[in-house]
Amino acid sequence: MQFFHDAAKTDAIFDDEHVIAYGGLAPAMRLAERCGLPALVGEHVAISTADGVNAPAKVASIVAGMMCGADSIDDLDVLRHGGMDKLFDGIRAPSTLGSFLRSFTWGNVRQLDKSARKLLVNLASRTPLLPGADVLAFLDMDSMQRRTYGYAKQGSGFGHTKIQGKSVLVRGLNVLAATLSTPLAAPVVCGTRLRGGSAGSARGAASLLRESIPVARASGATGTLMMRGDSAFYSAEVVAACREHDTRFSITAKLDPKVKAAIAAIDEDAWTPIAYPRAVFDEQAGGWVSDAEVAETPYTAFTSKKGKTVTARLIVRRVRRLDNQGADGQDELFATWRYYPIVTDSPYTLLQAEAQHRDHAVQEQVNADLIDGPLAHLPSGKFAANAAWLTLAAITHNLLRALGCLASAQHGRARGASLRRRLIGVPARIARHGRGHVVVHLPRHWPWRQAWTNAFHATHRPPPACAA
Repeated sequence: MQFFHDAAKTDAIFDDEHVIAYGGLAPAMRLAERCGLPALVGEHVAISTADGVNAPAKVASIVAGMMCGADSIDDLDVLRHGGMDKLFDGIRAPSTLGSFLRSFTWGNVRQLDKSARKLLVNLASRTPLLPGADVLAFLDMDSMQRRTYGYAKQGSGFGHTKIQGKSVLVRGLNVLAATLSTPLAAPVVCGTRLRGGSAGSARGAASLLRESIPVARASGATGTLMMRGDSAFYSAEVVAACREHDTRFSITAKLDPKVKAAIAAIDEDAWTPIAYPRAVFDEQAGGWVSDAEVAETPYTAFTSKKGKTVTARLIVRRVRRLDNQGADGQDELFATWRYYPIVTDSPYTLLQAEAQHRDHAVQEQVNADLIDGPLAHLPSGKFAANAAWLTLAAITHNLLRALGCLASAQHGRARGASLRRRLIGVPARIARHGRGHVVVHLPRHWPWRQAWTNAFHATHRPPPACAA
């Protein structure tokens, strides 16, 4: 690729009032409007201060900015350019949106959470967001530590996070999230909770689970619903929340003496070898693993918790670990195993249940999408403002995911960054034809033209008439 013209004969002028950098906001925000985002915010979010007025317009402005890639309050100014005012009304300045976020109390954050949950239900009913949810769906829980800088951030503290496979202490705020997915669908965010940086991973998990399960059911997960979590969520309260709401559970168990004794009692003939289609990276072993063995045994957990004892299946995966002396040619003489136990009441077979639990790692993709997008920073010094920002990031993620499902099957499972680049970041020129008729002119030969057109028609054309 090379230039046609000399640099000295090339000029640039910012003077076009009809061009916008994000033509994909048209179908995205139309989808948000049709699924009731402004109406839900207007109904449920009631901020008493003057900075909290016109909440629906301000929430829509923040969500639109996040869709364009904004990860700070100043970045929300990306909406005010070119012909954006010819396509949208009520775009707010970053300073106004910052004051709006800082006006939130914790009660207002919970009101916004309710709007986000109801929006997810509406998205699931109007788009092919969760195919197969009526048969099997997974509700995954995980936490992540988001780093903050300086001491002005309310609630920041030191908590554990993994960087390049190693657990380190990081000063920041802690995010707890619940995601909903199916074997055919990428995960969407069912609920979020911002906590202090020193909070334990399981803090508030049971209450968030009790909120998320009804949302999952209302979003179409009417079949088997399986809650999955790592060892941080191995608690009687989390399992009790699952049992209360007719939800199965699959949780990594801690290798305490009782679990070790149960594993030791498994007969050697009970172990079944499995081979992974693709090698799995084992952080403890520090290498790639392509095969393992699995077995199961009945197990009674939480016997020290009066009235909360649970009898379920203990499924164990073991991976061969070679002794350090293996380098001297004595590897088979000193063969040992590394064990990964899970406690579950899954109705599926041993191999199915174990493979389904390993797929819990799908939530890491959601965390990566959020970090690569709106959660690159927690922009405010006020805790409630950051909590509201987290909820708005979840709303944005779900809207992008729904838009991708309308675009094509491929985009229904694409990364958030890919959706922003292919569907949102499309340059366009706004033209008016006649009274109230707007035409959005897009680049010829856009590689994802058909996917964008599918999303546009799905959000701008009325549904076909049905015969009486």
